[in-house]
Amino acid sequence: MQKQDSMKPPPPRFRNRRLAPLGLLLVAALLTAGSGCSISDLGTPVRMARGLVVILPGIEGRSGWNYDIARGLDEGGVTSGIEIYDWNTPLPGGALLNLTDYDRNLEQARKLAKRIMFYQDKYPGRSVHVIGHSGGGGMAIMTLETLPKNRKLSAAILLAAAVSPDHNLTKSLRRTQYGIFNYWSPADVGFLQIGTSLFGNIDRRHGPAAGAVGFEIPAGLSQEARAEYKKLHQIKWTNKMASYGNPGTHTGWASRSFVRKYLAPLILEQQRRPFSDNP
Repeated sequence: MQKQDSMKPPPPRFRNRRLAPLGLLLVAALLTAGSGCSISDLGTPVRMARGLVVILPGIEGRSGWNYDIARGLDEGGVTSGIEIYDWNTPLPGGALLNLTDYDRNLEQARKLAKRIMFYQDKYPGRSVHVIGHSGGGGMAIMTLETLPKNRKLSAAILLAAAVSPDHNLTKSLRRTQYGIFNYWSPADVGFLQIGTSLFGNIDRRHGPAAGAVGFEIPAGLSQEARAEYKKLHQIKWTNKMASYGNPGTHTGWASRSFVRKYLAPLILEQQRRPFSDNP
C-alpha cells in the first residue's frame, strides 16, 4: 500500500514562473479586506476556560474575512475562546510564499500544534476546533497531521479548502473526535479550480481543490484506513445558503450570517458532548 499519510509534496504538475508571482499578488489583493476591528474580547480567560476555536486565514493573511468568521461564531452563541492564528509570512506581498513554501508552512503547522497542546494541558477536557479558510484549510490538515498519536481535536472545519481532493486524510481524521467537515462549492471556479490548477494547492499538488469538488477516498487504502473516512462529512453549497450571505463563491463561506446559521450550531452541538482527547 502506498503511504500518503503526510503532506509530503510531490513534484508539481504545472509551473509558469512568469505568471505565478503576478497571479498570486492579484489573488492576495482580491482577498485582502480591511482588518481594523478587534476580537480581543473573544479571547478572555473566562472564554478560554470554556473551549477554543482557532481560525486559520487564507494566503491573504489576517483580514476582514477572518474577523467575520469569528464574529459570526460569537453572534451564533459560541462562548468559548476564539482566536485567529495568522500562519502567513509578515513580508509584504508574501502570498506566493504562503502558498508555495511547504517547509515554512509545515513549521507553522507544528507551532500551532504545540499551541493547541499547551491549551489542552492547561484546560484538560475542553473542546478544540480548528476552522481553516482556503489555504488555511490546508494548514488545518497539516496541523492535524503533526499532532502526536495521543492527541486529538474535537473537529476541523474546512471552508473552500485549497487541498488536493485525493489527499489522504486518514491520519488527520484519526486526530479528531467528530471528524473533518468539508464545505465545498462547484461555483468556486476562479480560485479553487483555475487558481489551484495554475499555482497549486497547499499540499503542492496542482489541480482543482477539495473546496470546489469535494474529497475522494484515495485508491489503495487498507480497510482500516477506509473506515476512518466515516468521519469525513462533506457539505456541498446549496441555494438556501445564499439567503445567509453565501452565494457559493470563495469568500462567501466567511459571511457572518452563514457562520451564525451553519457553523455556530455545529460547534455548540459538539461542545455539549463529553470530549476525550484519547485516540
